[in-house]
Amino acid sequence: MESCNVELIFDHVGHFGRFQIVLYLICAYQSISCGIHYLSSVFMSIIPEHACKPPGMVRMAVFHNISAWRLEDILALRSPEHKDHIMVELQDGEIWELTRCSRTLRENTSHLGYEYSGHKHDSSCSDGYVYDQSTWKNSVVRDFNLVCAQKWHASIIQPLFIFGMLLGAITFSYLSDRFGRRVVLWCTSIGVFFFGIASIVMFDYLSFMTTRFFLVMASSGYFVVVFVYVMEIIGKKSRTWASMHLNTFFAIGVMLVAVVSYLVKTWWLYQIILCTVTTPFILCCWMLPETPFWLLSEGRYKEAQGTVDTMAVWNNSSSCDLVELLSLDVTAASHDRSPKSIRKHSLAALFHSPDIAKMTLIVWLDWVTANLGYHIFGMESIQRKENDPLYLFLVGAVEIPAYVCLCTWLKRVGRRKTIFIFLLLSSLTCVVYVVIPSNYKTAKRMTALVVKVVIGSVFAFIYLYTAELYPTTVRCLAVGSSNMVAHMASMVMPFTSHFSKVWIFSPQILFGILAILSGLLSLNLPETQNTPMTSTWETTEQQVPENKDSLREAPSDIFEMWGSGRALSFAERWGLSRAPTDTEKWGFK
Repeated sequence: MESCNVELIFDHVGHFGRFQIVLYLICAYQSISCGIHYLSSVFMSIIPEHACKPPGMVRMAVFHNISAWRLEDILALRSPEHKDHIMVELQDGEIWELTRCSRTLRENTSHLGYEYSGHKHDSSCSDGYVYDQSTWKNSVVRDFNLVCAQKWHASIIQPLFIFGMLLGAITFSYLSDRFGRRVVLWCTSIGVFFFGIASIVMFDYLSFMTTRFFLVMASSGYFVVVFVYVMEIIGKKSRTWASMHLNTFFAIGVMLVAVVSYLVKTWWLYQIILCTVTTPFILCCWMLPETPFWLLSEGRYKEAQGTVDTMAVWNNSSSCDLVELLSLDVTAASHDRSPKSIRKHSLAALFHSPDIAKMTLIVWLDWVTANLGYHIFGMESIQRKENDPLYLFLVGAVEIPAYVCLCTWLKRVGRRKTIFIFLLLSSLTCVVYVVIPSNYKTAKRMTALVVKVVIGSVFAFIYLYTAELYPTTVRCLAVGSSNMVAHMASMVMPFTSHFSKVWIFSPQILFGILAILSGLLSLNLPETQNTPMTSTWETTEQQVPENKDSLREAPSDIFEMWGSGRALSFAERWGLSRAPTDTEKWGFK
């Protein structure tokens, strides 16, 4: 396809008219399901308090100075830090010592004293386990007994789901660039609905994990592709606002998980309620047309003209002749459908040239840093709260005003400077979190929430920035591969517990260092604000050196916006002005 400015189409048919509003609401609604399935997997891996089940009816249970008639009441009061056994007296008078994974019968005793030095008889948990039901009346862990020897089955739930997200992001992004956005959105949406319902009726662990794996795979693929779809169906004037607020609907999904988990204590009913959210989208997804960007990049000019004409009718505007407007060579369209045009969809295209390769590596580092911070201060905090619905609701709620403010910020500051400032700010806030004494729990929680909001904002607009950096032919692949690399970082998160044993703040320090490094390197990325999205590699390569050279002229306005009277000297100190930067010495122009 020739190098042309496809953005001119929206100047004629409207940037965000009735046509785009309807499609946007359909796509954004389904993003709620992505937030639902992303967070629900975190709760499924939480192991409730449990104890080996005694071989009979319990008359009395004792734990140190706490006694109760029911063993479940004791478990509701016990925390993971408690390692001691629980004493129970059965209806037949037997005294048993129960731990989480074993039970011991006291011989020759007739009282329930906690201290005992007589003979004991150990036995396995052949009668199963008793679980704390204060949070969930039944759960995945309880139904499949994923504790003790089977505990590793529960521990791999979250890593396996993350692998599903990784695989879904790269697979469906490739298919989207190869076969179109619309087909992939249909397939992933049907997959979310089908596998979501199927996971509820699975009664064995292997089948359940298989269906959940494909569910998160489809959900991840949908969210990557829908982001690009929205950006290509909406004009430049409204694109930032619309794409950013897809994350608002994702946050609504997070909040919905919190509300439902508070009201419903049975996991299969909880899953049914959440999965039915997808149903209205299935009824409307057939309305989604293919984007003019993708159709034009494939040389399918007639279909692109039909989409533009439909858009004009819905928006009550006049249509335009694409061939005349974009100076298209229709006679060359058939020659573009060659084997060479298929190779452009490969992952190697993201390393098309040295400049593009450097840009891709920096973008990937930004994604890894954002995802690492999101998990350390987001997912891990949720897990440590042990399924506290109020905290989860707060995590989702604080993101919505943050996205509103971020849209205004991006319009005034731009993409490149924003990612630098936000990553630097998250690193500094992370330092504050580390130095706050551990006994100031409220202060640490609030600081962690601030870091989560800041890095969550980076995660939100990095979708937008990545999609703007690459041409239509590999736009989904760029976002999907970046998402894949980010989820690779998520998969190593469980191993950070080993570093925490050396120093409890090792993961936070690692994130702080990466945030500073990736923020500084991001200053070498092109600025995409108020620039049209490109359709070919030629126009992309033209923008990369132009925007990188402009970095030397104007980054000091970051500090002028903050009211600094000597912004240039500060910029010079950081190497953002006349003096060459360290990254320039490494080969970044």
